[in-house]
Amino acid sequence: MTTAPALNTPAALADAVLRGDRRALARAITLIESTRRDHRAQADALLETLLPHTGNSVRVGISGVPGVGKSTFIEAFGQHVIARGHKVAVLAIDPSSQRTGGSILGDKTRMVDLSREPNAFIRPSPAGATLGGVARRTREAMLICEAAGFDVIVVETVGVGQSETAVADMVDLFMLLLLPAGGDELQGIKKGIVELADLVVVNKADGDLANTARHTVADYRHALTLLRHGDWRVPVLSCSAITRAGIDSVWDTIGEHKAITEASGVRATRRAEQARAWLWSEIRETLVDAFKAHPAVRADLSALESRVTGGAITPTAAARVLLEKFLGRAVE
Repeated sequence: MTTAPALNTPAALADAVLRGDRRALARAITLIESTRRDHRAQADALLETLLPHTGNSVRVGISGVPGVGKSTFIEAFGQHVIARGHKVAVLAIDPSSQRTGGSILGDKTRMVDLSREPNAFIRPSPAGATLGGVARRTREAMLICEAAGFDVIVVETVGVGQSETAVADMVDLFMLLLLPAGGDELQGIKKGIVELADLVVVNKADGDLANTARHTVADYRHALTLLRHGDWRVPVLSCSAITRAGIDSVWDTIGEHKAITEASGVRATRRAEQARAWLWSEIRETLVDAFKAHPAVRADLSALESRVTGGAITPTAAARVLLEKFLGRAVE
């Protein structure tokens, strides 16, 4: 009986990830999600080693209203793409309690068949307190999956809201799933979400809803006639994740988007802009963490928050007090 190689150094872990070792892949993502300072240093070393082996995937963000069938769609889509010779990683971001920091990690039970595929990897990520429900380290998890040989990365968002903007800013193509129903208000879609989409797909186009789905497709095609992202005119498709009808067209359209944006240089530009945004996101989040952890800030934060909510002091004045404690000097 052979003993599994030790994965207790960033170099050993990186080597195992590059070989496609699934245990190493899961362990690497756990490492980058850790908030421990020593783990962060190890994670940085790991990512530095893996970075030259990343970027060779199609990154797809998928969102939709509750009940649209995202999990069923992703399972059908993933199996279709795997059958075409690809490897699919799904980073499914679950609802997380802001109060407890807990997370419902049930994606493998939601995508049972896909989770059994040897060329699929499903990783539920706790959303934590990051604005919009997007796990802070989702971008890094995406890089690790790419280094492990997964050439199609799917990031599923929580509901429809602010998380969509964050996910759209980390993928090549942002897909919005819709129900066979009325307009944005009936679907519960917040204003501006449709405008983020590179591809709109009406799911559940089967049975009694088939005719309604055709009308929904026609309505959105008309509404999005003028919506263009560079050389790309946003298509509106229909599919049934249950019968698998139309799934092939969705994948083909993603391929067309990749070809067009690569040829025009838009894909490379978009990724460069995303990397810059990622840098500033990390700076902001790290500064906020350091600010909240500062002893002088921590001592007065709760009391000042109460005074702000009670109308005893303005948010601006409270912020200035706390920032001066953090910086140790007057704030201009």
